[in-house]
Amino acid sequence: MKQPSLSFAVALVLGLSGCGGGSSVNGSSDPPATNPPPGNPPAASVTITITSAGVDKKQVEIPVSGTVAFVNNDTQFHEMTSNPHPLHTDCPALNQVGALAPGRSGVTGALNSARTCGFHDHGMDTNANLQGSIVIR
Repeated sequence: MKQPSLSFAVALVLGLSGCGGGSSVNGSSDPPATNPPPGNPPAASVTITITSAGVDKKQVEIPVSGTVAFVNNDTQFHEMTSNPHPLHTDCPALNQVGALAPGRSGVTGALNSARTCGFHDHGMDTNANLQGSIVIR
């Protein structure tokens, strides 16, 4: 009788090891998403460049379902997010840009509703040079 219960235990362990939402048996997980390499900005409706002076465009217009690429040409990290700070709830697709290391770029998700979305740098939320708006038409 010990043999069947041991077989059942082995089968149970093997069956459960296949579950886990992206984790492998050795405990590693899928690699995190990364920003595209410098000089290769992702396809987007519009690109906003970040420099030491701030964003190069304070207001841009895109079509419904368009996206915006942010390119960090500054020497500091930036994290461009939706207004209001710190909730970032007005246009959550903006938050997909993520943290941008110097020389990196990121793209918003599709902005699917006609409206105006404000954005800012999460780490420097009061810096007006790092704020702007995206008009979706």
